[in-house]
Parts: sequence; C-alpha cells; structure tokens
Amino acid sequence: MGIRFSKFVIFILLQLFFSGFSYGTDIITSSTNLSDGRTLVSSDGSFELGFFSSGSSSKGRYLGIWYKNISVQNIVWVANRCNPMNDSSGILMINNTGNLVLLSQNRSVVWASNSKREAQNPVVQLLDSGNLVLQDRIAGKSETFLWQSFDYPTDSWLPGMKFGWDLSTGLNRRLSAWKSPDDPCPGDLSYGMEVFNYPDLVMWKGSKKYYRVGNRIGIAPSGLPRIVPDQFFTINGISNENESYLIYYPKTKSVITRLFLNQTSSSAERIIWNEEGRTWIVYSRFPSDDCDIYGTCGTYGTCLNTAIPPCQCLKGFKLKSQSWHSVDWSQGCMRNNPLNCQKGDGFKKFGALKMPDAAHSWLFKGMDLNECRVKCLEDCSCMAYATLDIKEDRGCVIWFGDLIDLKQFQSAGQDLYIRMSAADSDHEETKGKTKMMATLIIAAAILVVISVFVITYYICRKCRNIEEREIGQSNERQNEDLELPLFEFVVISKATNDFSSDKKLGEGGFGPVYKGTLSNGREIAVKRLSSISGQGLVEFKNEVALIAKLQHRNLVKLLGCCIQEEEKMLIYEFMPNKSLDYFIFDDTRRNLLDWPRRFHIICGIARGLLYLHQDSRLRIIHRDIKASNVLLDNEMNPKISDFGLARTFEEQSDGRTNRVVGTYGYMAPEYAIHGQFSVKSDVFSFGILLLEIISGKKNRGFYHLSHSVNLTGQAWRLWKEGHPLELIDSFVKESCTQSEVLRCIHISLLCVQQQSEDRPSMSSVVLMLAGETELVQPKEPGFLFDEKTLQIDSSFAMFESTSRNELSLSEMEPR
Repeated sequence: MGIRFSKFVIFILLQLFFSGFSYGTDIITSSTNLSDGRTLVSSDGSFELGFFSSGSSSKGRYLGIWYKNISVQNIVWVANRCNPMNDSSGILMINNTGNLVLLSQNRSVVWASNSKREAQNPVVQLLDSGNLVLQDRIAGKSETFLWQSFDYPTDSWLPGMKFGWDLSTGLNRRLSAWKSPDDPCPGDLSYGMEVFNYPDLVMWKGSKKYYRVGNRIGIAPSGLPRIVPDQFFTINGISNENESYLIYYPKTKSVITRLFLNQTSSSAERIIWNEEGRTWIVYSRFPSDDCDIYGTCGTYGTCLNTAIPPCQCLKGFKLKSQSWHSVDWSQGCMRNNPLNCQKGDGFKKFGALKMPDAAHSWLFKGMDLNECRVKCLEDCSCMAYATLDIKEDRGCVIWFGDLIDLKQFQSAGQDLYIRMSAADSDHEETKGKTKMMATLIIAAAILVVISVFVITYYICRKCRNIEEREIGQSNERQNEDLELPLFEFVVISKATNDFSSDKKLGEGGFGPVYKGTLSNGREIAVKRLSSISGQGLVEFKNEVALIAKLQHRNLVKLLGCCIQEEEKMLIYEFMPNKSLDYFIFDDTRRNLLDWPRRFHIICGIARGLLYLHQDSRLRIIHRDIKASNVLLDNEMNPKISDFGLARTFEEQSDGRTNRVVGTYGYMAPEYAIHGQFSVKSDVFSFGILLLEIISGKKNRGFYHLSHSVNLTGQAWRLWKEGHPLELIDSFVKESCTQSEVLRCIHISLLCVQQQSEDRPSMSSVVLMLAGETELVQPKEPGFLFDEKTLQIDSSFAMFESTSRNELSLSEMEPR
C-alpha cells in the first residue's frame, strides 16, 4: 500500500513539474512545458496561448494564440493549421536542439519551429504584441529571436508585425485565409507582397490574381482613395535590397485592431474592437467594389464604379471584341491607330489612375519625369511611364507590354503617360495650322450632336411616358407577381435559429428584425411582419413590389421574401456596420466617422435619393428618410432602407394622403400639416439628416420642445449671426475642410425651406455637393420652434410616427 501511494505522489509531482509551472506565466523554459488545458498569458494580459477546438466538435485540437478578453473572432495565429491532434494529449516544449515543438500522445512531432540557430539558454515567451518568440537568453548579451510567430502569420496581420519580404533570407510573410470558420487549414485566398522593381500588395485566389492595391506613389497606394491621415493607426513601409515590408501601429494603446482574410466574403477586413458594444466593427474591407477585382476591364480598359457601364476604353482605344448584342471586356481594348516607333510615337497623359500591374516594369530612382519620358521613348517596347513618387516629384517607372488592371478615380490615383501613335498623342506639333480647322469641325459636330440629342430626347421622353403608363397598368393587373425569389419558411427558421432572441437585431413599426445565416454561409437580415404591426399586408406588398425593381449601390438589396400562411417576411442583405444613427449619436462611436467618411456618406445618400426620384424604373418618394433608415456596409457606404411607406409618383405631380406616416422631426411642413407629399418632402428630410451628420446631434423635433429652437433653428440662428461653423461636431473639426462643411450647412438650409418650391431637387443637391453650381441664399426654414407651429388638419383620420419611441432597427446588433 505504501509503495503504491509513493508512486502516486511521484506521478503527481511529475505532472506538476511538466505542466503546472507554466500556468499563469508568459514563458516556457527548457525545463517546463505547456500541456492541453494550460495557457500562457502575455504580461499585460492582452494575448493568450493555448489549445483549442475549432467549431462545435471537441475533437481536432489546435495550438493557437487569441485575444484573452475577447470572445468573438479572436484567434490570430495557429501552429498546426492542417494537422490537428485527435485528443487533448498535446504538449508544447523546447526539445534538446533548442527548438519549440508540439508533441502528440505518442510523442510524435505535430509541429516544430525549425530554427536553424542553436540556443545556449532557449526561452519561449508570449509578448504583449501577440508575438510568440523563441529567444536565446545569454548572460551579458542582448536577447536575440531565433524564431517568432510574426514571421509565419496565418490569416491575421497584427500591429507591429512585418508584412512582406526579408529578401536576404527569402522569408515571405503573407496571409492565408482559413478554409472555413471551422477549419484553420489554408483556403485558396491569400494576400502578400509582390516585389518586382517596387512592391505591390496582391491578393490571390489560388494561383490567379484577385485584387491588387497598386504601387505606393509617395502619398498612398495608387489604387486606394486618398484620405486624411488615419486617426487610429500609422503605417510605414520599408523597401531596399534587404527588406521590403509594411508595418503598422495603433496611435493609442486603447485601439485593438487587426486585418484578417475572410474566405467566405473573399476579402481582407480591417476590424476594430468596440469595447462598449463588445463587438468588432468593420473599419474597411477590400476589394471594396467590382472595379477592385483584378483586370475587370481587360487591357487598356479603365473601371469607374459610379459609371454606367463601369468599364471604358482609354481615349484613343476601342474594344477588341464587341458584337451587336454584347460587349466583352475580358479581351480588353486596343489602339485606334497602331504604333509606329520608327516614324515617331508620342505620349498621352491620363490622370487619376490606379497604376497598372508592375509585373513587367523597370524602376529608375534617379530620373526626373522628363528623363523618364526620354528613356521610354528610346525603347520601342516601353508602353508607359510615370513618376515614382508624386510627393517628392522624383523617380521613374516604365512599363512594358499591355497595361492591365487600371482603375479610374475622381480625386485620387496618379498621372500615367501612355505611348500612343503620333495622331493620338499630346504632341505640340499637332497644333498650328490644323487647330482652326479641327475647331470648326468639332463645333459643327457638336451642333449636329446637340440637334440629334434634342430630337432623340423628346422622342424617348414620349415613348418612356407611354411605356411607364403601360407598366403601371401591367402592375395593376399582376399585383400578386412579386418578382422575387421565394424562401421557404423552414429555411429562414433554420437560418435564424428558430428566430432566437440572441439573433434579434431590433424592432420597428413593421415588426422584429433578425440576423440569419443561410446554408451557403451568406448572412442575411430577416424582417418579420408582426401580427400587431402598425404596418400590414399592404405595406408588405408595397415594399416588395418597389424594392424588387430597385438596383443601386446606395439602396439596401432585397434578396427575397417569404409568404407562408400567416408568415410574411422580407430577406435583405446583412449590413454588419448597423445604421448611421448608431454612430453619429453615440459619444464613443461617433469618432469612428471623421469628416471624409461623413461627407462620403452624405454624397451616397444624395445619390440614392436622386436614383429614387429620377433614375429608377418607378419614380419613388421614400417618405421616411432618417438616420436609422440609412444602413452602412463593410466599407461604411450608405444604403437607404425601409421602403414600407414609399409611394410611386408620376413626373411633376404631388400626392396627398389622410394618413400621415413618417417620423417626427424629419417631416416637411406641407406633409405634416396638410398630408401633401412630393420629392421635395424627401429633400426636406435629407436636409434634416444632413444637419444631424454635420453636428452629431438629433433634430429633437417640434413635438417635444418647449419654447426653444430645435437643431434646424440652431443652424438658422448661427447662419444669420455669421457663425455657422459652430454647428460642427467637435469630433470632426480636425479632419474637416471648413469650406466643404460650410457648403454642406448651406445646402442643408436650402433643403429645409418652409415652401417646397424653394427647395432644390436632389439632382441639384448632388451638383451642389460636388461644388459644380453656385448656391443661392436660404430663406427661413420650416419648423424652427415648438409644436405650437403645427396645426394638424382635422380632416385627417390618423397622424402617426413609424419610429415608435424613436426605436431604431439597429440598436442591438449590426444587420
């Protein structure tokens, strides 16, 4: 009995020796190890190293690093990505060669660090940055890293991690997405740095290029919009004969951020942790639109996402392949006139472009732009040249072969000089005597084009009116044809976990809204018609019939509907960044929206309303434009939602209703008092929303103020006193352009004029925001004071708000 007891004690002591000593510390030495069930924690408590199971199964054990106090999307590194252990017998230790090894039950090596340098005193430590390092701690000498996890990233790029190449050793630090949310083994999506003569960040799907950032041109990569310096982190780049990499750091320790690859959405996402909401906020995502996809418009084709169609051939080029019934952009474009190097080619300047793929290019750092032109002109195979660094106006890049993956910007990108035939180039010698003749020809051509355009316009307008009347009659005859995919109730029930309360995003006048995930992994938002809803079957069919015909980047996309017995549901695309009111009215989250982002949102809302009023197949008045009905996608692009109250209208006509529905504080005077609505009603609501975005304050509404002005009144008072900029939200003062904000305040006051005829149309608003038209002086706005200014017409049967208790559908979760 005593012998058995002694053996038991020895066994317990050995277990403590080999596993217990590492618990609660941040290091492993050659005499300790880490077993399954124990963890290492960085000294500041930010990161944790240990064993985990992926997905719902307890089998398949992995060694990984995660954020210690964050429970969602938190694993940032995995050792044995494609080689899981079948049980919890795993042990992490330092072997006799000084390497870090992961052993399974039979002591076989599952994973190893494979450091080529031997250590006298090896120690493994989890640093506060989340970097797991193997060090040689030699007395009297500085510590050196023999191996570090930052050199072998999985799907995440953390602050302080070098992203790119160590050219002296051939080490390539690149990301690869998890194959699925439950499988950390690499999928086909990867992201890394290509190093030719200068570096470029590239995303691949398998072996094919999928997205390319564009070379850095001294200010920012040429393929990204040019924005003000980021308020959350700084990014630096190093490129020399030994190294080529990027590295970033948060500006404050309180910012927790990482970039990771998402196989499901085929994108890289920059996320920031929101401690108050205990959730990740998607700060940016790329590719951000179709024009970011590699080679969308083929060779010599440029892509502009706001254009219709987005692909265009560069001036002086034409499509290679086009038939009478289709346009094929995959083949790209070719020159109108062939090059003739011997007789003399020239160059044509193209501005605001993302630079082409650098696979076939050369770099000359010491040349200026004129020398660059001469260098390219001397070589008949040189197709284009550009300045390497537009900030310093130095360096030369020249391209050989066809140019591909060009994107057009409105206020970003770089100048690119493309080789053209003498007839198409910017030669001075093409001017002179032929200039007057060319001018006369152009003038005559313009007169012909204008005449044809005017005649065609009136013919098309007449045909369009006839067509719309026929469409209206057809819609009346086919009222039950919803023209949308129908989802089975069981599919939606499964996607929302039987409409579980933890899937609920919020609730409005229509009913509850739930987050769901379809079997293919696509996230959706499900709007379920409540039996006690203020809205009913009529509004349901109205919203379906309207949104089914709407396609615009600034309108939320309706994916389908579900009608089964008493159940009526709408299925929308899921908006992870919630709605606009979630940000601008919150003291913590509002600082995520600097002025460039707010102005981008303002312009997007304006374009969406312009589409509804003028460009959509059915002209639509929304009637409930407000901050909670503007959703934000992954790139913080605005999308107008909630069309349950929308009405179609005939051109140049107003409507009247005896059931005024909408939201207090956003309603135009003529609508709130007399039930008269038109496109100018939406313009008034847009003006209120514009003031809220600028100031970060709610327009408290005329219905609950006692002898005091609301936000509209405050803006008008400051305007008259000559201090309109005092209205600006303090969080955006440093990032804003005062003239741009002043213009927006001016536009907002024009939009909220008392008389509808004094308000601009949304087409004029879009031009005003772009600075392309002069602004008239505003008159006194409507609804400046308390509810005594409102006299409701007694003939109305109902006057109600669709936002009961000002509850937003976005208060609980992103959708």
